[in-house]
Formats: sequence, C-alpha cells, structure tokens
Amino acid sequence: MTEQQPQADGQPPAVEKGGLWGVFLSAAGLMLPPFGVLLSVLGIQQGRKARRAARENSTQAPGAVLSVVLGWFGVVFSVVAVAGYIYFWDEYSAYQECSTRALTVSAQEECDQAWRSAVADRTGVPEDQVPSLGG
Repeated sequence: MTEQQPQADGQPPAVEKGGLWGVFLSAAGLMLPPFGVLLSVLGIQQGRKARRAARENSTQAPGAVLSVVLGWFGVVFSVVAVAGYIYFWDEYSAYQECSTRALTVSAQEECDQAWRSAVADRTGVPEDQVPSLGG
C-alpha cells in the first residue's frame, strides 16, 4: 500500500496508508455485530500489515495501531453480541412473533412487557431494568 516516490528535500516522507483502511474495517466491525468478527479480524490484519510495511520502509503508518485496538474491541463486542443472541433466542423469537401480530400501540406495549418479563425471569434482573427492544 506504500507508494514509493522519489522525495525531494523538504518533501514529507511517504506514509503507509493501509492503517487507515484497517481503521475503517475495524470501525465497521464495531457497528455490525454479527458480521463484525470478520470485519474486525480484517482490520487487525490490515493494521499489522501496515505496521510491518511501514517498519520495513522506514515510514509512518497512521491509524495502524488504532485499527488493531478497534479490531480487538470489535471481535470481543461481536462475540458477546452473538452469545447474547444465542442465549436469548427463545425470548427474542417470541418478541418478534408478538410484534408481527401487534397492530396497535397497546398490543406492542404488551409485547414489550412480555419481553421484559421473560428476560427478567431468565436472568434474575428486575423487570424495570430490562430495556425494551421496541424503543
């Protein structure tokens, strides 16, 4: 990704741009939890590759370290999100079915209440502290 160009005196040194792509991939991984593992791993790999290329060419790689750090956060976040989907699959499926049938605001509120009750029963968290999926 480094563009080797002859440098004149006073011209800034070449910069490895792969780290910025790594930051983009890692940030996308944070925003798309189920698919975030793949994007975050690509961001980590791109950041490492950019650092290695910058070290070999004696240049800088802005964003390379950030892409690795964000990538690891994305991996952890995605794994936790997927584990939550799996753990609450029955409750979430029941909520989706209820919401599909809910044609009024009061019916949707009943679905939200059923969601809170089911999650509170499963986790032991007080019902008023369980967030609503409907917003």
